Amino acid sequence: MRHFNCFVGISSLFHYCCYSIYCSLAAFQISYCCCCCICFFASSQVPQSTASFQAQVPFGTFRQYKNNINFHRHNIAFGLKEKTNQLNYDQQQDGDTKDIFSLNSSDRNDTISTTHGRTVGVGDDGVPALMTLSASESILAINPSTIEVIPFSKLSEEGSVLGGAYSGSKYQVPAQNSQYDFVNMFRGSANYIANHRNTVIVFHIPGELLAWDGFSDLMDDIALCWLLGMKPVIVAGCRAQVNSRILLEKENNCDISSLTSDGRLIDCTDGVARYDSVRITDEETLRIVKEEAGYIRFEIERQLGRSFHRHGTIDSGAVKDGNVVSGNFYSAQPYGIIEGVDFKYTGFPRKVEVQKVQQVLDTHDVVLMTSLGTSPSGEIFNVNTEHLASYVAGALKASKVVFFTVHGSAFIENQNKKLVQNLRVSDARNVLKYNNVTVNNSKGFSSFEHQEDLTPATKEAFVKLGWCVASLDLGVKRAHIISPINGALLQELYTRDGSGTLISRDIYEGIRVANVGDVAGIYDLIEPLVSAGTLVPRPKNVLENDINSYYVFTRDNLIVACAQIKLFEMGYAEIGCLVVKKEYRAQGRGDAMLGYLERLSVQVGCTNVFVLSTQTMEWFIERGFKEVPVDALPPTRQAVYNYRRKSKIYMKTIQSERELDSSELWWNR
Repeated sequence: MRHFNCFVGISSLFHYCCYSIYCSLAAFQISYCCCCCICFFASSQVPQSTASFQAQVPFGTFRQYKNNINFHRHNIAFGLKEKTNQLNYDQQQDGDTKDIFSLNSSDRNDTISTTHGRTVGVGDDGVPALMTLSASESILAINPSTIEVIPFSKLSEEGSVLGGAYSGSKYQVPAQNSQYDFVNMFRGSANYIANHRNTVIVFHIPGELLAWDGFSDLMDDIALCWLLGMKPVIVAGCRAQVNSRILLEKENNCDISSLTSDGRLIDCTDGVARYDSVRITDEETLRIVKEEAGYIRFEIERQLGRSFHRHGTIDSGAVKDGNVVSGNFYSAQPYGIIEGVDFKYTGFPRKVEVQKVQQVLDTHDVVLMTSLGTSPSGEIFNVNTEHLASYVAGALKASKVVFFTVHGSAFIENQNKKLVQNLRVSDARNVLKYNNVTVNNSKGFSSFEHQEDLTPATKEAFVKLGWCVASLDLGVKRAHIISPINGALLQELYTRDGSGTLISRDIYEGIRVANVGDVAGIYDLIEPLVSAGTLVPRPKNVLENDINSYYVFTRDNLIVACAQIKLFEMGYAEIGCLVVKKEYRAQGRGDAMLGYLERLSVQVGCTNVFVLSTQTMEWFIERGFKEVPVDALPPTRQAVYNYRRKSKIYMKTIQSERELDSSELWWNR
């Protein structure tokens, strides 16, 4: 035992066990790994004893663990330093601040920053506050004039999408250790894996991506989603292949004399006849579409089949490969003649055979659709695949629809250069309206008023955004826009930070700032809990004085839930008086109120949210709150803490709104 100086401070029994293991494995190289792991553990306990152990293990292995030890020690020291600075700050507070900091206070009107294009104020007490908005304006709304589309290459030069927000400065990837990164990544992905299992997801793949070097990896990623329990439906386009063939083979493709008498609004760019951005498909073009759609179909089947064979799945103890199934899973109908223009074989979806698609998905196979749709009379029509993906996702009530881009782009707020990774559907509509983009959800086309001023990447981004909105209008819960980057799909679906743009339904619709007219309704809502001792009494005059800090959830002008938020110094916010009417509980209203106020807190820079409770502790614990002592509160809140009531304190640190997006997966299913 005296030869193992590095184990000083460990019990003698542990010494003996470690020594026995080491001796028994001394003849094998695996002993190096065991000793190295023990040294890692022992060094964290008695760091001064590692010197005598260095000669017993390979230098490379020891250095690897030594670097990790130093890295963690640095983080611990940095954390202690920050904590010391925080304590020093607490001790320096003069205690002259107010007891309660409510929203919209008239004495805090100095501008400190902008959040989503809105002004945030701060007063002499250093507490942030949201400015008063009109009754029709949503506090969480994004000013569409601040949204800008930028090339993805600019993000790689000046910021980062994968693993971080756009910063406007050079981004440096921190040094990582693959072993521990994998463990943390896998643990962090567990919630997403569980949530996405047995859900339908629709992928739209543009034809251009087949020439992308990462296409085979994309097929592997889709197969991995399937292996993790998702039910993929793939809609594949072939626009690029068809356009290339038309340029090579067809002559006089834009003979507009047969289309309309004066040839108005006929666009013949690149030899392709279009009317209001919709392709006019004649018989020769339809032949090319058939050939290229067949090529796309078999290429995806080949690549995805390879991925399935590589991954496989376990079925009754045997390995079973998945299949890619194509067929007449939807019917189409013709565009017809619009404003004198005959679109011939151009069509749009008519009906999705939902039952047939579900049967295929239930057998753990993947459905593949192309732009060719048949009518009951046997005619074949060329269908816009973005529209088809949106339509199919809505018909299947899919959990997600994913649109891959060709050029690669992202949305940023041009005022603060912040990457926009999530948009509510109302914000997305405002962005489209501001940029004069129209998407026709019935027949499947998009149009721009000033498209000559837009780059191809910007036009593509707006078109994808429009079809995301159309999908959500049809009942899809979430839509994603993902750039062609290797691994971006998995990071978007299975990590908190994501990699693309998420568009979600407005789950906070109906929540607004309370006004004086709501005092009676709030009082009636909370009175039963006040009588039971769950809530602190709040007379009507107190509610009226603090009404600007209350928010209500209304349905048909009836208040069904309410909550209060108070902002404090040092980035703290308190949520209280969270009450849901008994008849509306267990319907996600309480989660919506909590999520809404958490987003407000993050927007004004209050990332530490806390609640006080005597009865409903478990509800908050289940939503990520942890119990903390009284001294964890900001100084001004400590000063008014009721020690007689002895409420327990629960706190939650929110890193970003993307973290709130992930939590919504559970209660907004």
